[in-house]
Amino acid sequence: MNYIKLLNAAFEKFYFDDRLNPTHISLYMALFQEWNSSRFADEFYVNRRDLMIASKIGSKSTYHRCITELHSWDYLFYFPSNNPYKGSKIKMVIIGISEEPDMGQYDPILEQLAEQYHPRNEHVMGQHRPITRQAVDSYRPTGGQALVSTINNIKQVNNIKQPKGRQAVINFFIEKSFNADEGKKFFEHYEIRNWKTSDGKEIRDWRALAINWMDRTELLADEILPNKKQASHIKDNLRTTKNKDYGQPL
Repeated sequence: MNYIKLLNAAFEKFYFDDRLNPTHISLYMALFQEWNSSRFADEFYVNRRDLMIASKIGSKSTYHRCITELHSWDYLFYFPSNNPYKGSKIKMVIIGISEEPDMGQYDPILEQLAEQYHPRNEHVMGQHRPITRQAVDSYRPTGGQALVSTINNIKQVNNIKQPKGRQAVINFFIEKSFNADEGKKFFEHYEIRNWKTSDGKEIRDWRALAINWMDRTELLADEILPNKKQASHIKDNLRTTKNKDYGQPL
């Protein structure tokens, strides 16, 4: 899979497609980066909150509108999911390239490109160490198969069961652009339950559970606010500033 050819083909299609606006392109690029992170897998899973932050989309309705339109306009295939541990599935459409190499084949050029975006913690004086062919080959197993990231592997085993203290939870909520007080509530809620679900099972991934908590909090806020406004309006209508004398005959 050629990273540069894919981007050039996508931007050429953007140029002639008058239906697109900057939000569509921003979301597409965020998805393209996730695709690149998964080593251009045939299918990969994404998190809505992370995509909104990466593409600078502030509204859930705008996000859902743009991603469904990209789907209907043949830029990608979108398979929504309500499972917080799995995320929605994306299959990117390969634009303008008819024949592609086998996805399972080792490609050192692609490996170097992916490494530039996700370096393997190689830092020298605050800068990335230059990637050489020897460095790339050192990560290649003896069987000849390239190491593939397990970021988007649905069979990935997550050993993170409990957070390392309340501050770790608060930092995670802040990182996701959410209220720190909700992070405290989340931590206290599951801390007193020994980090077990309502059916007594141990929590497999507290971060995924926290994202689900944030989504439910936003959904509840969206439902409560209109009800509060309606109740306030009814209360205002019941008020009166006139002093009536009910002792006088009608």
